[in-house]
Amino acid sequence: MRRGLTIFLLINLLIVIFLIRSVFTLLTLLVEDGAADAIHSADIPAPNSPLIDDRQQLIPKIIHQTYANDTVPEKWREAQKSCIDMHEDYEYKLWTDSTSRELIATEYPWFLGTFDNYSQPIQRADAIRYFVLNHFGGIYIDLDDGCNRRLDPLLSYPAWVRRTHPTGISNDAMGSTPHHPFFTLVIESLIPYNRNWKLPYITVMYSTGPLFLSVIWQEYKRGRGSEVSSFLGRPGSNGRWDGKEEHRVRILMADEYNKQPWAFFRWHGGSSWHGSDARLIFWMGRHWMLLTASGFLIAGIVGLCVWWIYGRVLLLGQRRRKGGKCVDSKSWAANGTAWAPRIPLWRRGGSKGYELIERHEV
Repeated sequence: MRRGLTIFLLINLLIVIFLIRSVFTLLTLLVEDGAADAIHSADIPAPNSPLIDDRQQLIPKIIHQTYANDTVPEKWREAQKSCIDMHEDYEYKLWTDSTSRELIATEYPWFLGTFDNYSQPIQRADAIRYFVLNHFGGIYIDLDDGCNRRLDPLLSYPAWVRRTHPTGISNDAMGSTPHHPFFTLVIESLIPYNRNWKLPYITVMYSTGPLFLSVIWQEYKRGRGSEVSSFLGRPGSNGRWDGKEEHRVRILMADEYNKQPWAFFRWHGGSSWHGSDARLIFWMGRHWMLLTASGFLIAGIVGLCVWWIYGRVLLLGQRRRKGGKCVDSKSWAANGTAWAPRIPLWRRGGSKGYELIERHEV
């Protein structure tokens, strides 16, 4: 029995280790606040400050946005116009379904099959923003994000994304130099992460959306992204941040994003792709502590049940190996068994060990 218990515990330990390793990157997001790479308010010159002109410009002056066609809905035109009007010296690119596919077919043909086969249109809208930043550089802005001030101070960072609630980063506002190793890793990771998780919201979030981007961000910092090139079977990025400042990814925090009067953006409402399953996910997000505790409770109950079944099977095997005598069926009908093994009962007999006090038929 002692050997059986050891084997049982060892198997369960290996299962737990495997599960933790499988979701380790997701677990790290629970404690990641982005503070180490934050763009601090003190580092950002005030609007119209002469210090802005003294800063080095790394990101090209290009604003990228996406929509299905050239006709942007009325509810987002004000936000779109605010960014265009404030940045007359920037090149403006609105990527439609047709121009997005043309870019992929021309510059990234290895991805065209995946791009065409995405089940949700938002997945193509997510993917193209990573490709245009990798190819052209510039700043990507969702149509529901209007500009509250000029974006010139953000051009001084080689790459930046914004912090989101409750954890991780978002893909609705991003900036990058062309061919930054982080966004190279992002586009290389799209194929390995292209999985159907049954619920559309989870499928989008973890294949192309903010959760996907957050996981790749963590892997980029930890150096696990090098596995992507092996998956694709071709050379790619080295899959990790090498510590150089020009390859660092900076984080735009909430105050600088849209929470303060000096913030860069103003939100105009959006997320039109969310389906009914998103309500379930949002509820789970609000009650994650309850769900976590329930998960541990269920796991404990399942573990006890498995241990009980394992013990019964082990005892049955011992009985059959040692042999048992078949007793009168009437005597044991109530107990539902025809085996009558001898099971010893023990009591503590002082410091020298245990004393057998009874042996009887069960």
